[in-house]
Amino acid sequence: MEINGKPLTQMTIADARTALLAGEVSVVELVTAHHARIDAFDQSGPALNAMVTVSDESLQVAEGLDAALRAGATPGPLFGVPVVVKDNLLTSGMPTSFGSKGFRDYRSARDATVVSNLRGAGAIVIGKTTMPDWASAWFANSSRSGWTKNPHALGHSAGGSSSGTAVGIAAGYAPIGLGTDTGSSIRLPAAFCNLVGLRPTPGLVSRDGCSPIVAMQDTIGPMARNVTDLTKVFDVLVGFDPADPLTHRHSFARRGAPYVNALREDSMRGKRLGVLRGAFAPDSVDTREVNRVMESALLQCMAGGATLVDVEEEWLPRLIERTFLYRFAARRDLNNWLKEQPGVPFTRIEDIVGQGGFDPRIPLLSYIGDPSDGRTSSSAFHAAIEAREELLSRLVGTLEANRLDAFVFPTTQSTPPLLGDVMDPAWNTVDGFLSPSVLASSAGMPALSIPAGFSSHGLPVGMEILGRPFDESTVISVAYGFEQLGSHHHAPVSTPAF
Repeated sequence: MEINGKPLTQMTIADARTALLAGEVSVVELVTAHHARIDAFDQSGPALNAMVTVSDESLQVAEGLDAALRAGATPGPLFGVPVVVKDNLLTSGMPTSFGSKGFRDYRSARDATVVSNLRGAGAIVIGKTTMPDWASAWFANSSRSGWTKNPHALGHSAGGSSSGTAVGIAAGYAPIGLGTDTGSSIRLPAAFCNLVGLRPTPGLVSRDGCSPIVAMQDTIGPMARNVTDLTKVFDVLVGFDPADPLTHRHSFARRGAPYVNALREDSMRGKRLGVLRGAFAPDSVDTREVNRVMESALLQCMAGGATLVDVEEEWLPRLIERTFLYRFAARRDLNNWLKEQPGVPFTRIEDIVGQGGFDPRIPLLSYIGDPSDGRTSSSAFHAAIEAREELLSRLVGTLEANRLDAFVFPTTQSTPPLLGDVMDPAWNTVDGFLSPSVLASSAGMPALSIPAGFSSHGLPVGMEILGRPFDESTVISVAYGFEQLGSHHHAPVSTPAF
């Protein structure tokens, strides 16, 4: 199927809306076509294994939208657009398993606020996507669903923890989707799967109906194949929600206009971007290709009219290590949330871990669920909080001192690893692999990963754009400006158009 002259793997929200409102395609036909791609590629063909649940109700919902349009209803901004959502977001009508085999059959009677927002805008949730148990890994293995493959390189990791959402969008199961981000869980799979992914400032998007891991650091954000679609979804998600007290911070953003207003073709011109050299790794077998692609991307920024300022911050690695909050907050936050959910099979992460209800290859969950862990003293917790404040102060202070609009650096220092390698201690989530994208997570800043190019072996490389808290407009503007200089997004060859 083609929509507005494009295959589904290239279809945008605008393409879908134009075709639907012109009567060139029905919502039922559009949803059916996306279901066909899931049938062809998820458990068959390349067997990407990105979907946990495919909605039985999505065609019925599509029929209702078609009928409403015929009756003259005003279509919402995402009218008829299929969307996939991560399986830690509550959805009425579908199970929510949180990546855990112990929650395989758990159902909630309600939607997460962000899911309600999508439905209210006219989007159709066609399924739930794979994730590591309780969003506790940067790689795509789960006790509930096993391994999820990278559609650009089937033997390589798709990243995590928003693994399935990234793979589903890249493979054309839906043009847009939702992930969650505590450490790097939107941006890392976006980089590995050649997508755009946004981690908003915590408090701009409601976390109601989403399982936590570090509540003060958790946020929900959109993923898409281009900046425009991502921004349209973000506009639907943002806002105050009485069910999530942290969204009082929405007022700090002082958003007087939709974020789509930041999408200006020449928006790279005049920008001052800080190249955060401390986030680049020395050249090695694993990092050389990322550095090469990034240097090319930086030249593109300059050609588009940006001024680049090299920023050397030797203190970065030392300070980042001191901001790690999982040991202090994750068990408490997850247990408190579980106790509030009706009908759950477990109310303590210690019991889930103790009874083997998780993938034991995820070291962070063992670490979180170990009741004998004594590294939770109040003095150590306060030291971590102080380190986070210092990190934020240093980063924003550097932006101000150099009159910078944002920082840029590689989302990850290496290309996607082989699936067989990610259990090596070098990739360990607790104290091995460290993505520079944790900067935004620890400092409470917004960040966006955008495709920057491919390695010589065809592996995607992402560039991260890091901005001031509540300044998503500038982050989006820089990303859109970069995309206008030459998009680096390409559909994966493993899931061709048909």
